[in-house]
Amino acid sequence: MHRFDQLIEGYRRFRRGDWRTQHRRWEQLKAGQAPQVMVIACSDSRVDPTQIFDVGPGEIFMVRNVAALVPPFELSPGQHGVSAALEFAVQFLKVSEVVVMGHGMCGGCRAALTQDLHGAPPGEGGFVASWIGMLDAIRDPIARTLGTHGDTAERAMEHAAVTLSLANLRTFPCVSEKEASGELTLRGCHFSIADGRLYLLDEQSGKFSAIS
Repeated sequence: MHRFDQLIEGYRRFRRGDWRTQHRRWEQLKAGQAPQVMVIACSDSRVDPTQIFDVGPGEIFMVRNVAALVPPFELSPGQHGVSAALEFAVQFLKVSEVVVMGHGMCGGCRAALTQDLHGAPPGEGGFVASWIGMLDAIRDPIARTLGTHGDTAERAMEHAAVTLSLANLRTFPCVSEKEASGELTLRGCHFSIADGRLYLLDEQSGKFSAIS
């Protein structure tokens, strides 16, 4: 059976299961969505926010990309996918919280550390290299520990990527204004694939602590 055929089988199970058991919820969602939380997560297939947070349809507004990164606010021409989604969530859906969720064993963060894709042309690693180039500013002090403390360096980069994305979020006027007024709360967290635990960032101390 082809992989897509397996997805179709999953769709059929969905129609027989969740679609029927949550039909009232789907009927409500015809009128529109009103999630209170936006989650910015990695595209990694092992890290599904709806599964980790055990939420149903319509409960979170989600954006996923390589390494769960948020670019800084800018007005240059181009397609700004994350920025557009953020603007929609904050200005139109009026979410009350934005969560940046990094994760363990992140290929994007590892590539940023090792610079394995450095010099690769677009379509052969260049697009990824350009995207994770956002981490260049925080790379050097972390990379110095790579080799002797590889796992520690990788986790440090994963944590630093979350912190950087939170800082970049605050460069958006709509975010900084709503955070200052108390209308919006920003949170950072890290999901460990190795043990299935979620770690929450305390921005004052800079430490990630496991949620019991």
